[in-house]
Amino acid sequence: MQHSKRCISLLGVVRQPHCLRPCFWAAPGIRQFHRSTIGYARKKQETNVSALFKPVQVQANVDAEDVGSELVGKLEKAELLKILNKFTQRREVKILCSENGLDSYLQQQAFGSFRRYCIEAENLPVDLHITFSDIMQGAGHIDDIFPYFLRHAKTVFPHLDCMDDLKKISDLRQPANWYTNARAITRKIVFHAGPTNSGKTYHAMERYLTAKSGVYCGPLKLLATEVFNKANERGTPCDLVTGEERKFGISEGSPANHVACTVEMTSVNTPYEVAVIDEIQQIRDPQRGWAWTRAFLGLIADEVHVCGEAGSLGLLEKICETTGETVEVRRYDRLTELTVENTALGSLDNVVPGDCIVCFSKHDIYTVSREIEARGKEVAVIYGGLPPGTKLAQAAKFNDPANSCKVMVATDAIGMGLNLSIRRIIFYSLVKPTMNEKGEREIDTISVSSALQIAGRAGRFRTQWEHGFVTTFKPEDLQTLHRILSQTPDPLKQAGLHPTADQIELYAYHLPNSTLSNLMDIFVNLCTVDDSLYFMCNIEDFKFLAEMIQHVPLPLRARYVFCCAPINRKMPFVCSMFLKIARQYSRNEPITFDFIKKNCGWPFKLPKTILDLVHLEAVFDVMDLYLWLSYRFMDLFPEANNVREAQKELDEIIQQGVFQITRLLKNTEANQDGDVSSYTVRRITHTKEPRIPSSSRGRLTERLLAQGLLTPGMLSELRKEWDAQQGGQSSGGQSKETQDTNTDSDDEDNLSGNSKKLRRKRKK
Repeated sequence: MQHSKRCISLLGVVRQPHCLRPCFWAAPGIRQFHRSTIGYARKKQETNVSALFKPVQVQANVDAEDVGSELVGKLEKAELLKILNKFTQRREVKILCSENGLDSYLQQQAFGSFRRYCIEAENLPVDLHITFSDIMQGAGHIDDIFPYFLRHAKTVFPHLDCMDDLKKISDLRQPANWYTNARAITRKIVFHAGPTNSGKTYHAMERYLTAKSGVYCGPLKLLATEVFNKANERGTPCDLVTGEERKFGISEGSPANHVACTVEMTSVNTPYEVAVIDEIQQIRDPQRGWAWTRAFLGLIADEVHVCGEAGSLGLLEKICETTGETVEVRRYDRLTELTVENTALGSLDNVVPGDCIVCFSKHDIYTVSREIEARGKEVAVIYGGLPPGTKLAQAAKFNDPANSCKVMVATDAIGMGLNLSIRRIIFYSLVKPTMNEKGEREIDTISVSSALQIAGRAGRFRTQWEHGFVTTFKPEDLQTLHRILSQTPDPLKQAGLHPTADQIELYAYHLPNSTLSNLMDIFVNLCTVDDSLYFMCNIEDFKFLAEMIQHVPLPLRARYVFCCAPINRKMPFVCSMFLKIARQYSRNEPITFDFIKKNCGWPFKLPKTILDLVHLEAVFDVMDLYLWLSYRFMDLFPEANNVREAQKELDEIIQQGVFQITRLLKNTEANQDGDVSSYTVRRITHTKEPRIPSSSRGRLTERLLAQGLLTPGMLSELRKEWDAQQGGQSSGGQSKETQDTNTDSDDEDNLSGNSKKLRRKRKK
């Protein structure tokens, strides 16, 4: 979408200024490269990058007439094979190959391809035919084959002719130089450093609202929407720009001078008086960090106000050395008191008004909510998969002093984006699934930064709970919490980068036969990054989508945009709809509201079970995907307004479902038929089985449970069987319950039987 005063990127993601093409790294850097840059490049070379280049099939000689045979006679295939084998084994040939960019892997591939080409061809090119004939007659040397082999190898591996160009395209050591408009002005950088509830963002926003023009860049749609609403309420016309939505403070034809946007949608082409970048510590995020880097380096603003953790300062100052800018630091202390309690909650019977129990899995959300409501207390529920409207409704319900709901159960989604009046934060667990820099799932104790962010939500300034408290649910976690909260977050060391559409397009020009996923792999492995300041963000989600739609015929630019779509790849329904939409787009057929209704089960009904609720949340995400694509391909997504209205209706239905989440849980259990059915339900909702008393679990057990390799139900069975064995009971004297759970493994020991049962369940 394009306005007269600003240009919003087609992609809304990783789109760099036009000056990137194609020699945008040639300008000398303000800051000299570190030795670590050389080390990083060396590490890249040590990996087998060559294996990423896929060989191209070489067509046989198309000449109808065998001119070579007419001139010098036919070639004996057996003799030809001997010459080729001797050629490939010569040390001198291998040295020549290495000098021309063919390592051992490429040599092996190219030798095999050249051998097949020569032996299987009906007729060879005349010059190659004559060369082979001369060698057979003793008039030529076997090394005379090399120029023809090299010509063939460059056809099989096109990158051999353009490796220098590829390395130049993926030279990311000076990202500051990509943004010439920002470098052309003198920017004032102001860093507002402080913990949660310190007022740092408030002071930056006051400057934003009083400026002639400004842009707010936030991590969440909720935060951008909150700024949009507050600015317009205070008489400062402000537009809203997110990946899925546009709202106007004045009118669509008259864009306001102020914009509130999600950080990915930040325009680096529009000048502003003041820019605010919120939660700057997200610049280290393995998935989204590139967006903060792009905003910090690229915003054209007289003043850039940056808000976040104090640990971000060192990295920002080093980055500013490369831009010739300095950082003015304004530090803030927490406005309210926060006390870490000396006793754990221990039991849900001890929950009091103003408590918020923080869980790190949706299953724990369900379990804790039901247990609290069973005690006659109403619960507000917030987790990441809920629509923004539902989150706001639950927050309003909890914050309202007149409402009977006084307790909240939430994931770490409350860490930012919602204003909540919380008296006490209770960590139900300190173990959280995370994604490492390689895209691998890990289970580990929450970070200091995350713990401080969540704990800091207790005791909000100028609310009924100004003094905040924090504790754990389990007594054994309390000492760990004290230790974590007594620390300061580790200083940030690196900021994220990501390949741009322009860079990948240039790669595709040089490697036209490579898939988009393959191009991304090659780029990441060839790129050179100043790793004293930057790192390459994780591209696994991008590659997942690229591989999913690889067989769908799409132009490269459109394919890249589709793969940038914000999709949770763990939701099968959303992924299947993504594929259907891509296919429809590839046929140049409009993706209409009827298409969405037909595939998503319109009209929507109130959920009766948790599975119904999960499906409605997935449908909401599909509608988000439609809206996201509608701003990038307006012609083929023509009914955004109808989808948005339907999404509002769906949001209300989901809200009603969450309000009665306990009833949904009861219905879900009533509908479960046996062990296998309940396991299937848990797999679909990406949850674990109900927890058992922590006193019976060790650290290994906890990790197995968290990773889904062992379920608490199975653990309970194993414990009963172990107790039975300890009591001297034989297998024939097992209890009825134990016998029932092991009917398929009478001839095995109990542990083996449960292992088999787990394998069968996973297969089903």
